[in-house]
Amino acid sequence: MLAAGGAAFAVGGGSAAAGGDPWTGSPLKIIPIPEQVPAREGYAPVPGGRLWYWDTGGRGTPIILMHPGSGSGEVWPYQQPYFAKAGHRVIGFSMRGAYKSSAPDPANPGTGADDLHSLVQYLGIGKFHLVGVAYGGGVALDYALTREERLLSLSISGSLTSVTNQDYVDMLRRLRPAGFNDMPASFIELGPSYRALNPEGMAAWTEIHDRASTSDVGQPYLTKPTWADVERLRVPTLLLWGDGDLYSPPSVQRVMASHFRNVETVVASESGHAPQWERSDIYNPVLRRFLRKHSR
Repeated sequence: MLAAGGAAFAVGGGSAAAGGDPWTGSPLKIIPIPEQVPAREGYAPVPGGRLWYWDTGGRGTPIILMHPGSGSGEVWPYQQPYFAKAGHRVIGFSMRGAYKSSAPDPANPGTGADDLHSLVQYLGIGKFHLVGVAYGGGVALDYALTREERLLSLSISGSLTSVTNQDYVDMLRRLRPAGFNDMPASFIELGPSYRALNPEGMAAWTEIHDRASTSDVGQPYLTKPTWADVERLRVPTLLLWGDGDLYSPPSVQRVMASHFRNVETVVASESGHAPQWERSDIYNPVLRRFLRKHSR
């Protein structure tokens, strides 16, 4: 067990962390958005459209970042310079229907997992680390279920995923009462501590959110997995959650962790649905240690 900066780290089978105090160990800090490192921007072709991406380049082990449904390839300003300076090739992109990427064709929208694979092939990437938050985490799991051999590791934060077991689906419905989706996006996505203490950060997040979605057409998942499908995965997996996530609290993380063979779990204190934005002081070093263990 590793306790680090308000995060409780537990290894193996979704077991609970012992020792340390993830709830009070690290008060929320106001962290300015850092200066970005140079990155090449471009468009990758997908069937019937194109994906906008950015790529820091270099020969380091690649990391591909999958954004939440409320965002786009712009939501990673805290990770882009951090992981590039740590020696990684860092890649972010907008899924179809998000900032600068094509809208899905209603008659043939494709899937996020297949689009990701088109990007991987276009950029000439072999094996890589895949990191997803919220909806991006669901697409990342979708990719792992169909192309696990391409992954060095899988990291998911706050995602509901597309698991179809009825008791799990019923639990998720109980978390979102009538009117939930009518609340302001910043209230749903960002934790209360962040909203209370960091109005500038909240405004920057909202600006990205407000220009992120460019289409009402969504993409279906490629798979409709059950827990039995998840249990067959062997890829090293990190589940990094916020303790104040309204969509997907740590109880969902524990259920999910119990079905992964090779899993580490982290709960970041004073964080909502966007730990990569709200708690980069926890998210980045924990993820970096995890990636370092599984890079080659």
